[in-house]
Amino acid sequence: MYLESDLKVTIGNTVIGGTDLLICIPLVATDKARLRKETQNAMRNHPDLLEWRVDAFNSAIDRNTCLDTLATLREGIGDIPLIFTCRSYAEGGLANISADKREELILAAIQSGYVDVIDIELSNDEVFIHNIQKAVKHSSLAMILSYHNFKSTPEPVFIIDTLFQARDMGADIAKVAVMPQDFEDVLALMGAAIKARKDGLKIPMIAISMGTLGSLSRLAAKRFGADITFASSDTPSAPGQTKIRLLQQAINTLYHS
Repeated sequence: MYLESDLKVTIGNTVIGGTDLLICIPLVATDKARLRKETQNAMRNHPDLLEWRVDAFNSAIDRNTCLDTLATLREGIGDIPLIFTCRSYAEGGLANISADKREELILAAIQSGYVDVIDIELSNDEVFIHNIQKAVKHSSLAMILSYHNFKSTPEPVFIIDTLFQARDMGADIAKVAVMPQDFEDVLALMGAAIKARKDGLKIPMIAISMGTLGSLSRLAAKRFGADITFASSDTPSAPGQTKIRLLQQAINTLYHS
């Protein structure tokens, strides 16, 4: 029995929040040639979703280059749902892009029609979040509001409150990714996710304990109420990401055997 979300996010034939744990591969290439190769490698592994980490892309701070690259990317991936992320530097972004520039790129991506989901951080100011949320809703996309802590795992009550804060601020999907110092932190993250779900968090959720210690959370996500896990086909975008083929095999064993 899984702790399914009451509300679903449906993109084409993909249901986020249903019975299946979905695997997303982040694309973190630094230029078009590498992105093309990385995308081809990812597609061979049949991910459920893809995420373009535009903050990793050397020339993507130029709006036109970003949109041109998005068009090429969409052509290459067909109907696979695409998450567009321009991560803030404070929460693990791979380039120090200003808030104004990030907002410009995100709004351009929304208007392009090439993306399906936008991921922004809860730490952005309210005006930034409101502007993105308004554009997302107008375009019938979905929005992830996320929190990342690469140093530690906060207390469970903080994790639970953060998930509900994301919901209250308009997220279609709430995300928390934290770094464990010991296995108790991994259990704390999973326990907090279960409690959030049982306490009435109805939207889909991503809850990740990062690093090697947290690898169990990427595999067992559906057991504690999370709906999407992340894996790599080439370069990981966060500590502890497993190769997708290994994760697919483990998921098949855990959930379908």
